[in-house]
Amino acid sequence: MSSKDAKRDAIVLATLTHVPFDGWTVEALQRGAADEGMTSADVDVLFPDRSRGVIRHWLQMADRQMLEDLADADLKSLRIRDRISLLVRTRLKRWAPHREAVRRALALSVLPGYSEDSLRGAYATVDAMWRAAGDRSTDFNFYTKRGLLAAIYSSTLLVWLDDRSEGCADTWAFLDRRIATVMKVPKAQSQVKEALSRLPNPLSLLRRSRRTA
Repeated sequence: MSSKDAKRDAIVLATLTHVPFDGWTVEALQRGAADEGMTSADVDVLFPDRSRGVIRHWLQMADRQMLEDLADADLKSLRIRDRISLLVRTRLKRWAPHREAVRRALALSVLPGYSEDSLRGAYATVDAMWRAAGDRSTDFNFYTKRGLLAAIYSSTLLVWLDDRSEGCADTWAFLDRRIATVMKVPKAQSQVKEALSRLPNPLSLLRRSRRTA
């Protein structure tokens, strides 16, 4: 990691404590920088696009730290569904003290100027999760898997934001149900294809009826 990125990490973490009171504003950013002994000039250099740059770096940092947190985990010994569950849990658990900052960032994500970064960040997150889970697909499944995981992660995130159950038990139960539901889709598609393969070819039936007529 470069020294600039290390400084960005420090400012982001310090800024998070001010976001619940000041929002994702220049004031929160400057206060976070001051907490780390940095000045407004440092902020100008490290985050020239202000809050947008802070949130963008936070998303990248969260992906990086998720992988670092699981560096010693034996993911290969787990089923795919359990790998994905562990990855999502690990990512969210780290930011539990900053749910309000997450909530406010999510609110900004639909606004012009933030939406593109939000979409890029969401894609980078699910891509990092699938790669960590061992996915090496390069065909159409590559996009299908990421689209499905994006739906799982985003819906779980919304539940997690308002979860007050002990140890976020309600969120993790919801996550496992969503994963189980999605895992049934390929199996159902396979069963439908197998059933259809047993049916007569409709073109053959049409040709046969014409000959009979």
